[in-house]
Amino acid sequence: MKITTIEAWPVTMRLSEPYAIAYESIDTTTNVFVRIETDGKLVGFGCAAPDLAITGETPESVLQVIGDKAVPLLRGADPTRVGLQHHVLRKELRPQPAASAALDMALHDLFGKVCGLPLWRILGGYRDCIETNVTIGILSEADTVARALDWTARGFRCLKLKGGKDVDDDVSRVLRVREAVGAKVELRFDANQGYTVEQARKFVAGARKARIVILEQPTPKGEPALLDEVARNVPIAVMADESLMGLRDAYRLMKRDVADMVNVKLMKVGGIFEALQINAVARAAGYELMVGCMDESALAIAAGLHFALSRENVAYADLDGHLGLQGDPADGAVILRQGVLYPTEAPGLGFDLAS
Repeated sequence: MKITTIEAWPVTMRLSEPYAIAYESIDTTTNVFVRIETDGKLVGFGCAAPDLAITGETPESVLQVIGDKAVPLLRGADPTRVGLQHHVLRKELRPQPAASAALDMALHDLFGKVCGLPLWRILGGYRDCIETNVTIGILSEADTVARALDWTARGFRCLKLKGGKDVDDDVSRVLRVREAVGAKVELRFDANQGYTVEQARKFVAGARKARIVILEQPTPKGEPALLDEVARNVPIAVMADESLMGLRDAYRLMKRDVADMVNVKLMKVGGIFEALQINAVARAAGYELMVGCMDESALAIAAGLHFALSRENVAYADLDGHLGLQGDPADGAVILRQGVLYPTEAPGLGFDLAS
Protein backbone atom coordinates (compact mmCIF):
# COMPACT_ATOMS: atom_id res chain seq x y z
CA MET A 1 0.00 0.00 0.00
CA LYS A 2 1.28 3.44 -0.94
CA ILE A 3 0.14 6.99 -0.28
CA THR A 4 -1.09 8.64 -3.46
CA THR A 5 -2.59 11.98 -2.39
CA ILE A 6 -2.34 14.35 0.58
CA GLU A 7 -4.81 17.22 0.82
CA ALA A 8 -5.22 19.93 3.47
CA TRP A 9 -7.86 22.62 3.85
CA PRO A 10 -8.87 25.12 6.56
CA VAL A 11 -12.25 25.35 8.28
CA THR A 12 -13.11 28.35 10.47
CA MET A 13 -15.68 27.68 13.19
CA ARG A 14 -17.33 30.08 15.57
CA LEU A 15 -17.71 29.20 19.23
CA SER A 16 -21.31 29.28 20.41
CA GLU A 17 -19.99 30.78 23.66
CA PRO A 18 -16.78 32.86 23.43
CA TYR A 19 -14.54 32.54 26.49
CA ALA A 20 -11.61 34.26 28.18
CA ILE A 21 -8.44 32.88 29.76
CA ALA A 22 -5.58 34.67 31.52
CA TYR A 23 -3.96 36.04 28.37
CA GLU A 24 -6.61 36.16 25.61
CA SER A 25 -10.26 35.91 24.58
CA ILE A 26 -11.47 33.43 21.96
CA ASP A 27 -14.60 33.49 19.80
CA THR A 28 -13.50 31.58 16.67
CA THR A 29 -11.03 28.88 15.76
CA THR A 30 -9.59 27.68 12.46
CA ASN A 31 -8.68 24.02 12.15
CA VAL A 32 -6.81 22.51 9.21
CA PHE A 33 -8.10 19.13 8.06
CA VAL A 34 -5.91 16.56 6.34
CA ARG A 35 -6.89 13.75 3.99
CA ILE A 36 -4.42 11.01 3.00
CA GLU A 37 -5.48 8.70 0.17
CA THR A 38 -3.84 5.40 -0.76
CA ASP A 39 -3.74 3.14 -3.78
CA GLY A 40 -5.54 0.60 -1.63
CA LYS A 41 -8.64 2.86 -1.57
CA LEU A 42 -8.38 3.47 2.16
CA VAL A 43 -8.40 7.10 3.34
CA GLY A 44 -7.07 8.55 6.58
CA PHE A 45 -8.12 11.82 8.18
CA GLY A 46 -6.41 14.19 10.62
CA CYS A 47 -6.86 17.66 12.04
CA ALA A 48 -4.58 20.48 13.20
CA ALA A 49 -5.66 23.19 15.64
CA PRO A 50 -2.79 25.70 15.43
CA ASP A 51 -2.47 28.37 18.11
CA LEU A 52 0.15 31.06 17.66
CA ALA A 53 0.54 31.59 21.42
CA ILE A 54 0.94 27.88 22.21
CA THR A 55 2.19 25.98 19.16
CA GLY A 56 3.72 28.93 17.30
CA GLU A 57 1.64 28.15 14.21
CA THR A 58 -1.11 29.69 12.14
CA PRO A 59 -3.50 27.98 9.72
CA GLU A 60 -1.46 29.49 6.90
CA SER A 61 1.83 28.10 8.21
CA VAL A 62 0.26 24.66 8.68
CA LEU A 63 -1.06 24.62 5.11
CA GLN A 64 2.29 25.78 3.79
CA VAL A 65 4.42 23.23 5.60
CA ILE A 66 2.09 20.38 4.65
CA GLY A 67 2.09 21.42 1.00
CA ASP A 68 5.79 22.25 0.74
CA LYS A 69 7.32 19.52 2.90
CA ALA A 70 4.88 16.80 3.94
CA VAL A 71 3.39 16.12 0.53
CA PRO A 72 6.74 15.42 -1.19
CA LEU A 73 7.89 13.29 1.74
CA LEU A 74 4.75 11.16 2.06
CA ARG A 75 3.73 10.67 -1.57
CA GLY A 76 4.58 7.06 -2.44
CA ALA A 77 5.35 6.13 1.19
CA ASP A 78 3.93 3.15 3.08
CA PRO A 79 1.30 4.53 5.52
CA THR A 80 1.41 1.44 7.72
CA ARG A 81 5.00 2.22 8.76
CA VAL A 82 3.85 4.92 11.16
CA GLY A 83 7.10 5.03 13.11
CA LEU A 84 9.17 5.55 9.98
CA GLN A 85 6.93 8.28 8.63
CA HIS A 86 6.94 9.98 12.04
CA HIS A 87 10.74 10.03 12.00
CA VAL A 88 10.87 11.45 8.47
CA LEU A 89 8.27 14.12 9.15
CA ARG A 90 9.66 15.15 12.53
CA LYS A 91 13.00 16.13 11.03
CA GLU A 92 11.42 18.30 8.32
CA LEU A 93 8.36 19.76 10.07
CA ARG A 94 9.90 20.75 13.39
CA PRO A 95 8.85 23.02 15.03
CA GLN A 96 5.29 22.68 13.68
CA PRO A 97 3.58 20.40 16.22
CA ALA A 98 -0.05 20.93 15.16
CA ALA A 99 0.80 20.24 11.52
CA SER A 100 2.69 17.14 12.62
CA ALA A 101 -0.27 16.08 14.78
CA ALA A 102 -2.71 16.27 11.85
CA LEU A 103 -0.50 14.05 9.68
CA ASP A 104 0.14 11.68 12.58
CA MET A 105 -3.62 11.32 13.15
CA ALA A 106 -4.26 10.57 9.50
CA LEU A 107 -1.53 7.91 9.47
CA HIS A 108 -2.87 6.30 12.65
CA ASP A 109 -6.40 6.47 11.22
CA LEU A 110 -5.19 4.62 8.13
CA PHE A 111 -3.36 2.03 10.23
CA GLY A 112 -6.52 1.29 12.21
CA LYS A 113 -8.51 0.93 9.00
CA VAL A 114 -5.93 -1.46 7.56
CA CYS A 115 -6.28 -3.57 10.72
CA GLY A 116 -10.06 -3.20 10.79
CA LEU A 117 -10.01 -2.12 14.44
CA PRO A 118 -10.60 1.06 16.44
CA LEU A 119 -7.26 2.68 17.18
CA TRP A 120 -7.64 2.56 20.97
CA ARG A 121 -7.75 -1.24 20.84
CA ILE A 122 -4.61 -1.42 18.71
CA LEU A 123 -2.72 0.98 20.99
CA GLY A 124 -3.47 -0.98 24.14
CA GLY A 125 -7.17 -0.93 24.92
CA TYR A 126 -6.85 -0.29 28.64
CA ARG A 127 -10.33 1.28 29.03
CA ASP A 128 -13.32 1.80 26.75
CA CYS A 129 -14.44 5.25 27.93
CA ILE A 130 -13.22 8.15 30.05
CA GLU A 131 -14.81 11.00 31.96
CA THR A 132 -13.92 14.47 30.74
CA ASN A 133 -14.09 17.79 32.51
CA VAL A 134 -15.77 20.74 30.84
CA THR A 135 -14.07 24.13 30.96
CA ILE A 136 -15.54 27.41 32.15
CA GLY A 137 -13.63 30.51 31.05
CA ILE A 138 -13.11 33.65 33.09
CA LEU A 139 -16.56 35.11 33.75
CA SER A 140 -18.21 37.12 36.46
CA GLU A 141 -18.96 35.25 39.65
CA ALA A 142 -22.67 35.00 38.88
CA ASP A 143 -22.09 33.86 35.30
CA THR A 144 -19.51 31.30 36.43
CA VAL A 145 -21.98 29.77 38.86
CA ALA A 146 -24.70 29.76 36.21
CA ARG A 147 -22.46 27.96 33.72
CA ALA A 148 -21.40 25.45 36.38
CA LEU A 149 -25.00 24.63 37.19
CA ASP A 150 -25.85 24.33 33.51
CA TRP A 151 -23.02 21.87 32.84
CA THR A 152 -23.77 19.74 35.89
CA ALA A 153 -27.44 19.65 34.88
CA ARG A 154 -26.23 18.12 31.59
CA GLY A 155 -24.49 15.33 33.49
CA PHE A 156 -20.92 16.61 33.85
CA ARG A 157 -19.34 15.70 37.18
CA CYS A 158 -16.01 17.43 36.65
CA LEU A 159 -15.49 21.15 35.98
CA LYS A 160 -12.34 23.07 35.13
CA LEU A 161 -12.37 26.78 35.94
CA LYS A 162 -10.06 29.24 34.24
CA GLY A 163 -8.34 32.08 36.09
CA GLY A 164 -4.99 33.73 36.61
CA LYS A 165 -5.92 37.40 36.30
CA ASP A 166 -7.05 38.21 39.84
CA VAL A 167 -6.37 35.87 42.77
CA ASP A 168 -9.08 37.23 45.02
CA ASP A 169 -11.66 36.98 42.26
CA ASP A 170 -10.50 33.45 41.43
CA VAL A 171 -10.86 32.34 45.05
CA SER A 172 -14.32 33.85 45.31
CA ARG A 173 -15.51 32.22 42.10
CA VAL A 174 -14.35 28.69 42.98
CA LEU A 175 -15.84 28.91 46.47
CA ARG A 176 -19.19 30.01 45.03
CA VAL A 177 -19.11 27.23 42.48
CA ARG A 178 -18.44 24.65 45.19
CA GLU A 179 -21.40 25.96 47.18
CA ALA A 180 -23.61 25.79 44.11
CA VAL A 181 -22.71 22.36 42.71
CA GLY A 182 -22.28 20.48 45.98
CA ALA A 183 -19.66 18.06 47.19
CA LYS A 184 -19.81 15.37 44.49
CA VAL A 185 -18.56 17.45 41.55
CA GLU A 186 -14.79 17.46 41.01
CA LEU A 187 -13.23 20.90 40.53
CA ARG A 188 -9.98 21.69 38.69
CA PHE A 189 -8.41 25.11 38.21
CA ASP A 190 -6.20 26.41 35.41
CA ALA A 191 -4.28 29.66 35.95
CA ASN A 192 -2.73 29.59 32.45
CA GLN A 193 0.65 30.89 33.70
CA GLY A 194 -0.99 33.91 35.34
CA TYR A 195 0.34 33.61 38.90
CA THR A 196 3.51 34.27 40.79
CA VAL A 197 4.51 31.67 43.37
CA GLU A 198 3.04 33.82 46.12
CA GLN A 199 -0.24 34.25 44.26
CA ALA A 200 -0.49 30.52 43.62
CA ARG A 201 -0.01 29.77 47.30
CA LYS A 202 -2.56 32.46 48.20
CA PHE A 203 -5.08 30.94 45.81
CA VAL A 204 -4.67 27.41 47.18
CA ALA A 205 -4.97 28.63 50.77
CA GLY A 206 -8.00 30.79 50.03
CA ALA A 207 -9.78 28.15 47.97
CA ARG A 208 -9.12 25.32 50.44
CA LYS A 209 -12.81 24.78 51.20
CA ALA A 210 -13.55 24.38 47.48
CA ARG A 211 -11.42 21.21 47.47
CA ILE A 212 -9.70 21.85 44.15
CA VAL A 213 -8.15 18.59 42.91
CA ILE A 214 -5.69 19.94 40.31
CA LEU A 215 -3.94 23.31 39.92
CA GLU A 216 -2.83 23.60 36.30
CA GLN A 217 0.20 25.64 35.14
CA PRO A 218 0.04 28.41 37.76
CA THR A 219 3.39 30.02 36.80
CA PRO A 220 5.14 31.03 33.53
CA LYS A 221 6.15 28.11 31.33
CA GLY A 222 9.76 29.22 30.89
CA GLU A 223 10.53 29.14 34.61
CA PRO A 224 10.28 25.53 35.84
CA ALA A 225 11.85 26.45 39.18
CA LEU A 226 8.74 28.49 39.98
CA LEU A 227 6.46 25.58 39.14
CA ASP A 228 8.61 23.39 41.36
CA GLU A 229 8.32 25.85 44.24
CA VAL A 230 4.54 25.88 43.98
CA ALA A 231 4.32 22.09 43.76
CA ARG A 232 6.44 21.66 46.88
CA ASN A 233 4.45 24.13 48.93
CA VAL A 234 0.78 23.44 48.24
CA PRO A 235 -1.27 20.41 49.33
CA ILE A 236 -2.91 19.74 45.93
CA ALA A 237 -1.60 18.27 42.68
CA VAL A 238 0.17 20.79 40.44
CA MET A 239 0.07 20.08 36.72
CA ALA A 240 2.47 21.26 34.01
CA ASP A 241 0.76 22.20 30.76
CA GLU A 242 2.38 24.93 28.66
CA SER A 243 5.73 23.85 30.11
CA LEU A 244 5.48 20.57 28.21
CA MET A 245 5.82 20.87 24.45
CA GLY A 246 7.45 17.55 23.63
CA LEU A 247 9.44 14.51 24.74
CA ARG A 248 12.52 16.49 25.76
CA ASP A 249 10.41 18.76 27.99
CA ALA A 250 8.80 15.72 29.57
CA TYR A 251 12.19 14.24 30.39
CA ARG A 252 13.50 17.49 31.87
CA LEU A 253 10.39 18.18 33.94
CA MET A 254 10.19 14.68 35.33
CA LYS A 255 13.91 14.32 35.92
CA ARG A 256 13.76 17.44 38.11
CA ASP A 257 10.37 16.40 39.52
CA VAL A 258 9.03 19.95 39.24
CA ALA A 259 5.34 19.02 39.09
CA ASP A 260 2.99 16.27 40.18
CA MET A 261 1.46 15.50 36.78
CA VAL A 262 1.44 16.72 33.18
CA ASN A 263 -1.09 17.70 30.55
CA VAL A 264 -0.33 16.16 27.16
CA LYS A 265 -2.04 17.80 24.19
CA LEU A 266 -1.58 16.21 20.80
CA MET A 267 -1.36 19.66 19.19
CA LYS A 268 1.55 20.63 21.44
CA VAL A 269 3.58 17.45 21.19
CA GLY A 270 3.01 16.52 17.54
CA GLY A 271 0.48 13.69 17.68
CA ILE A 272 -0.24 10.25 19.06
CA PHE A 273 3.16 8.67 18.32
CA GLU A 274 4.99 11.32 20.38
CA ALA A 275 2.33 11.27 23.10
CA LEU A 276 2.88 7.55 23.61
CA GLN A 277 6.59 8.14 24.13
CA ILE A 278 5.91 10.93 26.61
CA ASN A 279 3.52 8.63 28.40
CA ALA A 280 6.28 6.00 28.73
CA VAL A 281 8.59 8.57 30.35
CA ALA A 282 5.77 9.63 32.67
CA ARG A 283 5.02 6.07 33.67
CA ALA A 284 8.68 5.45 34.47
CA ALA A 285 8.73 8.61 36.60
CA GLY A 286 5.50 7.73 38.40
CA TYR A 287 3.56 10.60 36.84
CA GLU A 288 -0.10 10.49 35.87
CA LEU A 289 -1.22 12.25 32.69
CA MET A 290 -4.13 14.34 31.64
CA VAL A 291 -4.90 14.33 27.94
CA GLY A 292 -5.89 17.86 26.99
CA CYS A 293 -6.93 19.75 23.90
CA MET A 294 -7.15 23.10 22.16
CA ASP A 295 -10.25 24.46 20.40
CA GLU A 296 -10.45 21.36 18.22
CA SER A 297 -12.81 19.63 15.88
CA ALA A 298 -14.31 16.42 17.20
CA LEU A 299 -11.94 14.56 14.86
CA ALA A 300 -8.93 15.77 16.85
CA ILE A 301 -10.79 15.10 20.09
CA ALA A 302 -11.28 11.53 18.87
CA ALA A 303 -7.53 11.17 18.41
CA GLY A 304 -6.91 12.37 21.97
CA LEU A 305 -9.62 10.02 23.20
CA HIS A 306 -8.08 6.96 21.50
CA PHE A 307 -4.74 7.81 23.11
CA ALA A 308 -6.36 8.25 26.53
CA LEU A 309 -8.19 4.94 26.31
CA SER A 310 -5.03 3.03 25.48
CA ARG A 311 -2.93 3.61 28.60
CA GLU A 312 -3.50 3.11 32.34
CA ASN A 313 -1.75 6.23 33.61
CA VAL A 314 -3.65 8.61 31.31
CA ALA A 315 -5.91 9.12 34.29
CA TYR A 316 -7.62 12.41 33.44
CA ALA A 317 -9.23 13.92 30.35
CA ASP A 318 -9.84 17.51 29.35
CA LEU A 319 -11.39 16.77 25.96
CA ASP A 320 -14.09 19.38 25.59
CA GLY A 321 -12.60 21.55 22.84
CA HIS A 322 -15.25 20.48 20.31
CA LEU A 323 -18.22 21.50 22.43
CA GLY A 324 -19.95 24.54 21.00
CA LEU A 325 -18.04 24.60 17.70
CA GLN A 326 -20.48 25.68 15.01
CA GLY A 327 -20.14 23.93 11.65
CA ASP A 328 -17.70 21.24 12.75
CA PRO A 329 -17.37 18.86 9.77
CA ALA A 330 -16.49 16.02 12.16
CA ASP A 331 -19.46 16.40 14.48
CA GLY A 332 -20.21 12.91 15.77
CA ALA A 333 -16.62 11.65 15.79
CA VAL A 334 -16.95 11.01 19.54
CA ILE A 335 -19.91 10.06 21.68
CA LEU A 336 -20.64 12.06 24.86
CA ARG A 337 -22.99 10.74 27.52
CA GLN A 338 -23.34 12.36 30.94
CA GLY A 339 -19.83 13.81 30.82
CA VAL A 340 -18.25 10.53 29.65
CA LEU A 341 -16.60 10.17 26.23
CA TYR A 342 -16.86 7.01 24.14
CA PRO A 343 -15.31 6.16 20.75
CA THR A 344 -17.58 5.28 17.84
CA GLU A 345 -16.05 1.76 17.48
CA ALA A 346 -15.53 2.16 13.73
CA PRO A 347 -11.99 1.35 12.53
CA GLY A 348 -9.19 3.87 12.96
CA LEU A 349 -10.26 7.13 14.58
CA GLY A 350 -13.85 6.09 13.89
CA PHE A 351 -15.03 8.86 11.59
CA ASP A 352 -14.75 9.70 7.88
CA LEU A 353 -15.11 13.25 6.67
CA ALA A 354 -17.52 13.82 3.80
CA SER A 355 -15.89 14.00 0.39
